[in-house]
Amino acid sequence: MRHHNANRKFGRETDQRRALVRSLVKNLISKGRITTTEARAKELRPIIEKLVTRALKNDVSTRRLISSRLGNAPTATKKLVEEIAPRYKERKGGYTRILKLGARSARGDASKMAVIEFI
Repeated sequence: MRHHNANRKFGRETDQRRALVRSLVKNLISKGRITTTEARAKELRPIIEKLVTRALKNDVSTRRLISSRLGNAPTATKKLVEEIAPRYKERKGGYTRILKLGARSARGDASKMAVIEFI
């Protein structure tokens, strides 16, 4: 039974799924806005929100934690802590928005697409 197991699997094993989400987080931090499927965007939102909330407290331990969550990506960590997080100092949460697009027709799988971006 799958009671209280609501996370999405994306048809991947655990390490592949973790790598997918980690790369989505790094791309969102570096680009500020990415287009992906709606399910991936919904799975990505709480992870990036928690990282931005942690980055508001700019000290060594939070930098190390964020770096480990991002797979030791120093440029992404630096950008998150020094550029993105200070923008949301007065904000209590809700740092991202998901804009729903239509279904994807290029690949033929008709997946619901969305844009996730920082506000």
